[in-house]
This record gives sequence, C-alpha cells and structure tokens, in this order.
Amino acid sequence: MWDFFSQVLLGPEVSLAEIMTRYWPVMVVAFVLSLYFTPIAWRLAFKFRILDMPDDSVKIHKQPTAYLGGVAIMSAFVIASFAGLLLMNQKDRLVQFHLILSICGGAALACLIGLIDDIKDISPYQKLAGQAICSIFLVLGGIKPGLYPFFHLLGINIPPVLHDILAYLTVLFFVLGASNSLNLLDGLDGLCTGVTSIITIGFLLLALHLATWGTAPVLDPVRIVVAMSLFGASMGFLIFNRHPAKIFLGDAGSIFLGFVLATMMMLFATKNPRWWFASVLIFGLPILDTGTALIRRALNKHPLFKSDRGHIYDQMIDRGLSLKMTVFVNFAVAGILALAGLMIAVLFRARYAILLDIFIFLACFIILGWKGYFKMEGLRGAIHRKDADKSE
Repeated sequence: MWDFFSQVLLGPEVSLAEIMTRYWPVMVVAFVLSLYFTPIAWRLAFKFRILDMPDDSVKIHKQPTAYLGGVAIMSAFVIASFAGLLLMNQKDRLVQFHLILSICGGAALACLIGLIDDIKDISPYQKLAGQAICSIFLVLGGIKPGLYPFFHLLGINIPPVLHDILAYLTVLFFVLGASNSLNLLDGLDGLCTGVTSIITIGFLLLALHLATWGTAPVLDPVRIVVAMSLFGASMGFLIFNRHPAKIFLGDAGSIFLGFVLATMMMLFATKNPRWWFASVLIFGLPILDTGTALIRRALNKHPLFKSDRGHIYDQMIDRGLSLKMTVFVNFAVAGILALAGLMIAVLFRARYAILLDIFIFLACFIILGWKGYFKMEGLRGAIHRKDADKSE
C-alpha cells in the first residue's frame, strides 16, 4: 500500500528528503523572526495608539487590542523568503530573485495598504485600488496563469494578446478575492491565522509533490520557500493571536495573508490546470465564508459590503458553539478541503478536477443553505443593527 502511494505522491526526479534537508531552515527562520517581531509590534501599537477598540456591534472584544500583527508577520515572511534564495541553485538564482522580489514587493504594499486602513479607516474603493496595484507586482514578475491549457480543454484557441489581458484580469481577480476573503475571515481570535496555516500546509505539500516530479526546476524552489516562509511566520504569530488574543492581524495582516495565498494559487496556475484547481479547493474555506456572506446579504437585501456578525463562524456561535469549538470546527473544515484539493492534484486529470471543484463547492453551499446559514438571524448577524456601518 505504501509503495503505491509513494509512487503516486513522490516523483522520481528529486527525493523528498533532499528537498526538506535543503529548505527546512526557511521555516525555522520565519517562525523565530515572527516570535521576535510580534512582541515588538505589540509594544509599538500601544505606544502609538494603533489599537482596535471594542464597539459592542461588529467588534465584540472587551479591551483595546493591539494592531500591527500584520507588520510582524510580513517582516518575518519577507526576510525568510530572501534568506531562502541563498539555498537555491546558483544558476537559477537571478530569475528566482526576480520572482521573490515581485512577491515580497506586492506583499509589503498589501500590508501597507491594510496598515493605512487600520490607522485612518480608508474607503473600500481605495483599498481595492491599492490591492489592484499589488497585483501588478505579480504580473511584472512574470507570475500569472497559463491559460492556454485551460482553453484547450474547452476546445478554444485565443490569440496571445487576449491571453495576456485575461491573465492579468485573472491575477487581479484572485488578489482581490483572496485579500478580501481573508479580511472577512478575520473575526475570531486565531481563526484567520490558523486557517492560513492549514491552507499553507496544503500548498506546501502540493509544492513538494510537484518538486519531486521535477515539474519546474526554477519555479519549484520558489513555491516551497514562499510556502515555508508563510507557514513559519503564521505559526509564530499564532502563539500570540490565539484566544485570548494579545494582538490582532488587523487589515494589514489579513490583506497581506490574502495576497500571498493568491500568489501561491497563481504559482500553481502556470502549467497544468489540475494543479490550479487543486489550489483553489485547498483555499476552500475562505471561499465558502465569503460566498455565504454575499449570498446571505443579497437574499436579505442587505448591502453587500456592509460589515455584520453573520459569517459562518458567527452563526456557529449563535447556535451554541463556544469560541474555541467554533475555531476548531473551522480548522477541521479547512483541513478537509485542503486534503480534498491534494487528492484532486494527485489522482485526477484536469477535466475531472474542475468538475470535482464545482461539485464540492456546490455541495457545501447547499448544505449551508439547508442549515440556515443564508438567513439574517441571531444576535451577531441581525439585519437591524444600524451601528454596524463600517464597510469590510
């Protein structure tokens, strides 16, 4: 049995032991730096009064809590990512440096945009414009989906100019979607950071699988380093962010995390559509939560971008689950979707992968609707809250 799975999961080109032996320090560096930077960010947040104040409507914590967690986690990620370059093959390092630079540049800008919102509360349209600029970093770095295989599956031929336009629009869609879905998911202590860690584990396992098959000698190390950097930085921060949280991600953190996860999905979208569809399913929980919020608000004629406390995790608490149990259930769902995505990447062809993605998401939304998650009910999601007017 193990021989069968090892032959399917691990390729013959590069051994898993060789990959892990080379790149494991990246994860350790990110973790240690995150542990070091987070208390500094906490002290700076209180010194300069960059705090999340409770308001008994959308924000239900009882005490002023430090922001700037996103700055700590971003700093650890960027340093670890550049450190990872030193472990890559020298002959490919210039191209890989260009890729890492574009990722870290966009990530730093995403964090800055969120930080400005944490401090000055900018409009949703200003945030979207800033996130759109972040997506340009990826395109300039050559990180964009290869859409030709996807259209070939559909029997469609498109000219190169149209391909490039659609590729940029796809990058833009993923950056905006992932950044804002992570922002929406950041509603309970440790939830967004923990879910990000689980998703990143899924991405890392997929990257390791592809690397053992030698799918892209230049790109494989970048995928691994980015995933290890994000996982280490997230886990270091989670120690301070778990309940009761001493520091919050803030928009700086959630938008940064969403940008990097969107980047990872684009890194898997360069060649085989199956890997792309798998990565989307690995990212499944934020998609479910955002989709549920939009469907619920639309059905109840509630403004789509007006904040409320009716997300999946909020409604779980309304139904009697404790905060810790709610976070655990969301972690479990994120893990199941990540595992399903990995199975799609390994066991199915591209034409079946997209059908399985659609089937799984439809099944999840049907179950959520059947369980009443599209209704505007409960203390935390009540449609009558007039004071919950901060746009998400």
